[in-house]
Amino acid sequence: MGIVNVTPDSFSDGGLHVTHRDAIDYGSTLWHQGADIIDVGGESTRPGADRVVAEDELERVVPVVAELVDRGIVVSIDTMKPTVAQAAIDAGAHIVNDITAHGDPEMATVCAGSGVGVILMHMQGSPRTMQDNPRYDDAVTDVLTYLKQRARNAIGKGIDRNRIAIDPGIGFGKGFDHNLELLEGLGRFVESGFPVLLGTSRKGFLGKILHDSGFETAAADRDAATAATVALAVESGVAIVRVHNVSHGVQAARTADAIVRALRRR
Repeated sequence: MGIVNVTPDSFSDGGLHVTHRDAIDYGSTLWHQGADIIDVGGESTRPGADRVVAEDELERVVPVVAELVDRGIVVSIDTMKPTVAQAAIDAGAHIVNDITAHGDPEMATVCAGSGVGVILMHMQGSPRTMQDNPRYDDAVTDVLTYLKQRARNAIGKGIDRNRIAIDPGIGFGKGFDHNLELLEGLGRFVESGFPVLLGTSRKGFLGKILHDSGFETAAADRDAATAATVALAVESGVAIVRVHNVSHGVQAARTADAIVRALRRR
């Protein structure tokens, strides 16, 4: 999954693709680099981010979704607003990627009525507050229990189980150690039977790992570290990896996959 943020303030690429033409061309580039899905978002969800009104989000994303779909590209819409999801679906979006896991009950209704794929992510708190001292009894158990419950809710609202994927929400209301615990426990999420999406790309916990190793990095400098987590994800059975640098992500994923397959044949 390649990331296209049509935003001025996303943590890594905010402001780089704010025009429709730039976003469309960038999404097409990621597709040709090997992305299977292009994830289009019009509202930053970085820690501390302010909310965006629906009208602005719609203006940012709908023309981009429509044009990418017209080019034969599989598109997911990254939104927590049912109105935006519906407009993107009407424009041809195939997947709704909701960081609130249908926190707005209307989102499940929109998705159930359209037949799209659904990604349910765990987040403790909201983007504005999520990094204010997040706490868990056991990060893996707590997050997995929540996601299973949200998946059951989605199924109860009429969404086919086979259209649901889950995302542990690395960096969304998680401390450094929580993120590492979730990465260590990826196999438990895979064992749930739902396809798992992992989004680690360029995130702050990677910056801390690199800092502790003597490397000072901006977010855009963390693609090699991201590739390490992509390889781990593939070895753990994760179905989708969400990345900024698709070329590096594809190379890491295919290399790890070839090694894992060879080891399993032995």
